[in-house]
Formats: sequence, C-alpha cells, structure tokens
Amino acid sequence: MKNKYKIIKDPIYGYLRADPIPTEKEVEKYYAEEFYSKYKNFNDSDIKVQLEEKEFFNSRWQAIYDRVEDHFGTMKEKSLFDVGFGYGQALLYFRDKGLQVSGLEPAPEGVEYVKKHGIDAYQAGIEEFSIVGSKRFDIVTIINVLEHLRKPAETLIKVREQLLKPGGLLVIDVANEFNDFQTVADVEFHLNSWWICPPNHINYFSVSTIKNLLDRCGYTIVDYEASFPLELFLLMGDVYVGNPELGKNCHQRRVKFEYVMKKHGKQVKLRQLYKNLADLNLGRQVVMFATPR
Repeated sequence: MKNKYKIIKDPIYGYLRADPIPTEKEVEKYYAEEFYSKYKNFNDSDIKVQLEEKEFFNSRWQAIYDRVEDHFGTMKEKSLFDVGFGYGQALLYFRDKGLQVSGLEPAPEGVEYVKKHGIDAYQAGIEEFSIVGSKRFDIVTIINVLEHLRKPAETLIKVREQLLKPGGLLVIDVANEFNDFQTVADVEFHLNSWWICPPNHINYFSVSTIKNLLDRCGYTIVDYEASFPLELFLLMGDVYVGNPELGKNCHQRRVKFEYVMKKHGKQVKLRQLYKNLADLNLGRQVVMFATPR
C-alpha cells in the first residue's frame, strides 16, 4: 500500500502528507472495518493494549489534566469532548477526575463500550460535529486522530466554530514524524521509513508544522511539549522495528524512567525536558494546547 503514495509537503499548510490523499471511501472503510480488528495489535486504541498499559496511559492523561488545570485555574464544572475517543479510556479517566465528558467516535465497538460505562457518546464520522447540536465545550481533545484525517485543517476550523466555547482549550496529541532521531535510525539500519503507512496515517506532523497549522486555522498556542524520544533506543542499537518483543521492552524502559523521575519529585524537570525536546522537533509524540482566536 505504501508504494501507491508519495509523501509531499502540503502546498497550503506545510505539513507532510500522502499524495494522493486516500479517498473518503478508503478512509471510512479503514475506520469502520480495520482499525479495531485487522490492525488492533498495532494501535494504542485497542482496549486490550490500553488496559495492559493502564498505568502508562493514566500518567499520559494526568499530564494533560495538569496542564489544562494550570490554564483554567480550576476544573470545577468543566466539560470535555473527545474527538475520535477509541475505547474511551481517556474519557473514563477524565470523568473520574470530575469533568463532564462526552465524545464522538466512528467505530461502533468504541461507542458501545463507553455507553456501557455511562458516558454520553455519538457515533458519526470524525468530522460530523453537527450531530452534537448547539452544545459547546470547555476542552476538546484530539488524541492520535489528526494524522488519520483527509482534511485536518477543515476539522480544526470546525472544532473552533462548532465545538469549543469562547476561551476554551484545544488539546492535540499527535505523532512527531520525520524527526532527526527517526530519520537517522532509518538510514543507519535500512528500516524503509517504517512510520509511513497510508491510508492509516495520511498526515505527518512535527512540532513546527502543527504550530503553523493551528495558527492558520485560527488558534493561539498556549503551550506544547514532546514525549520521550523512543527512537533513542534505535540509535543505541535496540532495533525494535519489526520486533514487537524488543519494542515492548524499550517501551517498558521508558515507562520506568518516567516513573522513577516522578517518584522522586522531578515532574517539573521532566516537563522542562520534554518542552526542550519539542523545541528541537524531537520526541515520539507532541502535545499542543491552543485557544481559539
């Protein structure tokens, strides 16, 4: 499938993307039929993966919660809407923190799962925000979704116009692709640009390109940070690409690193490290916090 596409710089917004853009039919088929079945062992949205790694994912949601709380000053009576919530583990976590949560998800498995857990959910295409009606939210999260969308700029504009309250906060978590650690490892170990995988991932963002996209779509950046640069393990000889067991081991070492830092009260220093990595366009993920203008 990869050979069908080229990777080009989007002529309007500047991020990298597949060319040609997969058709709407191809993307809908992927979400409806394959994302939670054929490829479920390879994506974080699979419920088994998230439950096995519950401590890691909870630390991820807590980091987002802490930053959002810093922004608002209080989380009392705040509402959160998750676009493309998968199996809703983030929604469950944020609900337990006292937020009023809901979300939208194309896959019926995910919608059924969160409804069983008492969460208000909408089953619809990832950009069909009209189904929400006139409701508006303090916080909108888009976690590991933007890379899958055919028209990410249109989605971000719709979020600003149809979902966010004035003064609300958008949180985007997206893979940081084509970073230097990644591309060096690719050349050194002949890994065939393993991260390029349309029609799964259509878009490939960096810190600088997601900043530019948000600015062009009418947002002001509040803060941003990266996550641990997993590709460091590749550069040190742990070639986990195509080796799931080694990949799991590298992930667990990353989790241990973060756990020990936090255990000894170094959360602020860890956050500063990840902010500095983001400024270098490094890190496995990038998390952006932005308000609508």
